[in-house]
Amino acid sequence: MRTYQWIIASAVAMALAGCGADEISSAGAGGPITINNPPAQNPDPGNGGGGDGVQPATGCPTIDNPIGLTDSGTITGPTGTYRVCDLPARFTANSRLPRVPGLLYALHDRVDVGNDLGPAATANEASATLTIDPGVVIFGKAGTSWLAVNRGNKIQAVGTAERPIVFTSRDNILGLATDDSQGQWGGVVLMGRAPITDCRTAATPGAVDCDRQTEGSAALALYGGATVNDNSGTMSYVQIRYSGYVLGANSELQALTLEGVGNATTINHIQMHNSSDDGFEIFGGRPHMRHIVVTGADDDSIDVDTGYKGTLQFVIAVQKTSGAADSMIELDSANTLEAQTPRTHMKLANFTLVHRNPATGNQAAMLFRGGADATLVNGVVTSPMACLRLAGANILATDPAIDKLGPPSFTSVVMSCGTTATVDGSGVNAATALSTFEAGTNNNATFSPTLTNTFVNGANEAAVTAVNPQTIDPEFDALTTPYIGAVRDASDTWYAGWTCNSATANFGTTSGACTSLPSLAE
Repeated sequence: MRTYQWIIASAVAMALAGCGADEISSAGAGGPITINNPPAQNPDPGNGGGGDGVQPATGCPTIDNPIGLTDSGTITGPTGTYRVCDLPARFTANSRLPRVPGLLYALHDRVDVGNDLGPAATANEASATLTIDPGVVIFGKAGTSWLAVNRGNKIQAVGTAERPIVFTSRDNILGLATDDSQGQWGGVVLMGRAPITDCRTAATPGAVDCDRQTEGSAALALYGGATVNDNSGTMSYVQIRYSGYVLGANSELQALTLEGVGNATTINHIQMHNSSDDGFEIFGGRPHMRHIVVTGADDDSIDVDTGYKGTLQFVIAVQKTSGAADSMIELDSANTLEAQTPRTHMKLANFTLVHRNPATGNQAAMLFRGGADATLVNGVVTSPMACLRLAGANILATDPAIDKLGPPSFTSVVMSCGTTATVDGSGVNAATALSTFEAGTNNNATFSPTLTNTFVNGANEAAVTAVNPQTIDPEFDALTTPYIGAVRDASDTWYAGWTCNSATANFGTTSGACTSLPSLAE
């Protein structure tokens, strides 16, 4: 693997044609977001650059951009000066964002990929696909900036280990982001046509006419349908930094939001860093996710609800050493309407969850409620407080008539907790929660971890008997030699290079600092 070049060197300019104007003006949500003012700039040193001398591109690309980009001038940070090309308010045709030396793309507010094409595909529908090339950097100009991929449309954001795609904030470009920065723009939202619960209208949950409105959006941004294998595109080798715009109480965007997304969508090698809300939240649908990193989420690292059924595998989640972050996992099904189907069934394999807040609102590193089903295999959980809280008598129920499989299931999961492994939840006391955990095979609620570098298995983790997750669900990736946790040992470096480092977690010398930008010098 080639070392990821983060120290920007020589300057290269690319002459490109002029750019078009925005197609549509789009108003986003307002809210109490504070963006730092840029520091005083040094005079231009004479080469059009700043910092280490990166020169701005001379214009915005027009090839494969039929809607047009807007040249909004330049921006200077500690690494150089960049041409800024604003994305249109809405992409209505297939478009591509190439990587250009000295060029950044910007979300000026809400940016839509396509129009909402409804809950089911129709003949000759006018869909749009936004393709983002490896190494592209896109930033939100304001707290209200976010990317919305509407139903029937796709995103193809496919980076590489050497050149991940980075979504970030204006402060990050200006060199003002710190290890505590968060909530500086909205995030990335994929809206699909797969089944959900908690319908916006009186529709039948899981049916084609059951839809919901995106949290944190002032204008309509709907998701839901009945297409299990719906395809919202691909996101791979992507970082999403400093996001999580809060509209109001219980209404916010996280780094990555998957809403009614179908199982034909590909989501892997994604890092969510310093979201002011959840790292990622899945509202219903059927997406499968692999090789996921969540660092510094200020609410829950993983939030799953409204009838989600899918698999998550190879997950590293680490809380900040400071702040008021909540749980590592918050699992729900249909809010107060627990009889609704489809019922959430989260299947999680090969995960390492490092919980650091000793006083979460959820009272435990993992909160399962709402009658949701859960199957966890090959996991490591560390916490300064209780590790598990089960809430609501329905969480333990078995009732095929309402798609309820039974109590949460744990296999080869170890926990290192505070003074108690489990804590009382409404309807389920701590003793019952502990017996539910211990009913599985190879589980240990009083484990002594030997993790190195925060998330890498040590001798005690390696000694735990693990299972091949495909014996739990064939959708999981097979393990030739099963192991617990997200990272088998020091030689297992699937996380290296495409992630970014912070005080929360360090992913090695091939990963750069989250407070810096990847090289766009050449």
